[in-house]
Amino acid sequence: MAATVDKSENRIRQMFGEISSRYDLMNHLLSGGVDYYWRWFTIRRCQIRNQAPILDVCTGTGDLAIAFWKHSQQQIPVIGTDFTHEMLAIARKKTRKNTHQSAGSNSSPITFIEADTQALPFEANQFQLVSVAFGLRNVTRMALGLEEMTRVCQPGGQVAILEFSLPGNPIIRSVYCWYFRNILPRIGQLLARNRQAAYDYLPSSVAEFPYGEALAEHMRSAGLINVKFWPLTLGIATLYIGQKPDGGHRAE
Repeated sequence: MAATVDKSENRIRQMFGEISSRYDLMNHLLSGGVDYYWRWFTIRRCQIRNQAPILDVCTGTGDLAIAFWKHSQQQIPVIGTDFTHEMLAIARKKTRKNTHQSAGSNSSPITFIEADTQALPFEANQFQLVSVAFGLRNVTRMALGLEEMTRVCQPGGQVAILEFSLPGNPIIRSVYCWYFRNILPRIGQLLARNRQAAYDYLPSSVAEFPYGEALAEHMRSAGLINVKFWPLTLGIATLYIGQKPDGGHRAE
């Protein structure tokens, strides 16, 4: 079925720019705070193997990038990329406030760069881990985004995707979809007014996006092996982790 949601770069960039000032509040409110657990689960499932940097694409306001930086005890450089300027401005402000990063610190840096996931400005094989949280769904050409994430990942490194999905239980899925389509957009528009109907876009984009084994197969098509996934909170979100082959690892 052809996609019906407008995911053009200009529309996505404008939409997230408009809601940037309320983005964190809305995430915590509409998820009931469970988004903290999802990030906690993600960083503990991922493997930090060496001192090579970590990349978080579609980083938004930087929550997952900052979580990885703290988890590494501030010893591994972390880069967050996003193509929405307003989001990155909040990420940089949050980093200065929450991590107390300063020019005189001995810790490794956390850096935010304005960049499109479909054309990452990095050479191949740079990052031990490449992650994305609730952002791959918004990439206009998802397959290209996955290919870019795989390209810049080191051989033997991991690509991690945390994304919304639909509950497996039919009854729970029905109730969840009703809330998603009828209640969430009204709350979202009330608290974060925007011209792009961002909280109507959210349920529509989730409904169209592949999840479970379907997304795992897209990851394999991008060149990843040993892809595993874990449904979280009754399947409302799912964490996927794949590995970039290095010649010494065999597909399981």
